Amino acid sequence: MFRFLAPKSIKPPFARYSHGVEVPAGKRLVLCSGQVAITADDQIPEDAGTQAELCFQNIAAILGEAGLGLQNIVRINAYVTDRAFLRPYMDVRDRLFSSPAPASTLMIVSGFARPEFKVEIEVAAAG
Repeated sequence: MFRFLAPKSIKPPFARYSHGVEVPAGKRLVLCSGQVAITADDQIPEDAGTQAELCFQNIAAILGEAGLGLQNIVRINAYVTDRAFLRPYMDVRDRLFSSPAPASTLMIVSGFARPEFKVEIEVAAAG
């Protein structure tokens, strides 16, 4: 379905992600806004890994509305507020996505709309 791009002329990815993903013509594209770790009843987990898990659960619900799932994700943009949160986020991502994995960017940012949030994840999916 997707073509995962890994040119031999550049350094392989540092972790489980693809340098690029080609979506074939005729596929629908779904873009998800950044999701933070908040439940429908306003609960926010403390742990960064649990926050990443909840972000992906929220994304799965959004994609489900379009008849898609996490397996349709072709690009992930993730943001964490501290270097210490990189590994918990990556552990969740690596568990949810096998190789070849979506294209991905992970950045450390100074913060989000509320200080309790440690992780925010946005995705593009195709199907």
